[in-house]
Amino acid sequence: MSHFRSSRLSFAIHVGTMLLLLAHSQSSLAAEADKFSLAVWPDLAPGENSREVGIAEPPREGEDPPVTRLTRIRKPSLEVFLPENPNGAAILVLPGGGFAKVVPDKEGSEAAPWLNRLGIAVFVLRYRTNETTPDSEPAWLRPLQDAQRSLRLIRANAATWQLQQDRLGVLGFSAGGQVASILHTCDGNAAYERLDQVDDQSCLPDYSLLVYPWRVLDQQTGELLSAIRLSNNSPPAFIVHTHDDASSSLGSVLLYAGLKRHNVPAELHVYANGGHGYGMREVKNSNIGSWPDRASDWLLGRGIARDPE
Repeated sequence: MSHFRSSRLSFAIHVGTMLLLLAHSQSSLAAEADKFSLAVWPDLAPGENSREVGIAEPPREGEDPPVTRLTRIRKPSLEVFLPENPNGAAILVLPGGGFAKVVPDKEGSEAAPWLNRLGIAVFVLRYRTNETTPDSEPAWLRPLQDAQRSLRLIRANAATWQLQQDRLGVLGFSAGGQVASILHTCDGNAAYERLDQVDDQSCLPDYSLLVYPWRVLDQQTGELLSAIRLSNNSPPAFIVHTHDDASSSLGSVLLYAGLKRHNVPAELHVYANGGHGYGMREVKNSNIGSWPDRASDWLLGRGIARDPE
């Protein structure tokens, strides 16, 4: 082969490689464009004097797959996952962590692929943890403020993200489920003072999915926490718990019973076993991993989700 032909071949291969790399790069950028983060508050969150975004604890030995646990969150943020084929619905995810930390993957972002397939946009909230919360203040208050502001922020930007303002729900796990239970029943009354036009939006979800809501039962009274005030205005709810959860399923049963008494559509699933903190993951010798399928049925039945088939 002549030197000239060899040079032409090398050049063609080089150009082809560059085009493939460019196409891959553009594809990656398109995928990343559907995932991004944004701050919940325009500056300092209510009652804060720090802008710490959180610190990840060291991984726990033997945990596979690993679980992320964030502490020292003073500046809450939303991690956004937009579906390829949006149907106008969105869900704000409130992870668990006992208020001392936030688990943004196992009880957060791992729900995004499932919900995105149903056409639902996902917003995972990294709410404030309670290291500096005064003893006189409920541990749920600042996460509740962050959740209310997040709902308003999503509604204020609904057109940008191809959302419908009246199809915005909440998915709460564990401590996030406690916050979601309060949020679900506060009739849209915000727990902070108005800051800007974003706060003219409603902070009441249109529906809620409460997954092993943590300590919603007051152990002293045997009733729901006083901050949970069910009414005829409470939105529809889907509730999941296990019989062997140390954070008693009686709380979820009372949530369901209260909604039933107020003629609010609700669905309750109590599995025999599975414990607490499973998030989106399977549990050995338990059927708890099927709860997203039951939730999909509920979302489809209410016209919130689109059938992925």
